[in-house]
Amino acid sequence: MGQKFIARNRAPRVQIEYDVEIYGAERKIQLPFVMGVMADLVGKPVENLPAVDERKFLEIDIDNFDERMKALKPRVAFQVDNTLTGEGKLNVDLTFDSMDDFLPDAVARKVEPLNKLLEARTQLSNLLTYMDGKKRCGRADR
Repeated sequence: MGQKFIARNRAPRVQIEYDVEIYGAERKIQLPFVMGVMADLVGKPVENLPAVDERKFLEIDIDNFDERMKALKPRVAFQVDNTLTGEGKLNVDLTFDSMDDFLPDAVARKVEPLNKLLEARTQLSNLLTYMDGKKRCGRADR
């Protein structure tokens, strides 16, 4: 119950204010909330990155997020059990250029065995739609 109350009454963003006296008058000054994050968000990069102390802060916002992702080229590479055939391991090597690359169908398109299954599913769905239209047309002609 307490968490619901907080969620309903929470301010939409962090607001930092302080009182300052300017020419004898008190004013409230609001400071922008700026956060710096130091993290290795690239994963397993293809190219070597500079040392941490040589890296620069990048300004990232809603307008340049995909552009920054494309420049950073985040990548993940790992192996999983191949549950499609039940034999061996499946190599997964994913790179991300935008937030849309994290969607399930985008991930499936980047893993070859999953991409083949996705294409087969799409073709079957298209065939079903086509055949469904044929049946309706056939009944309408009678």
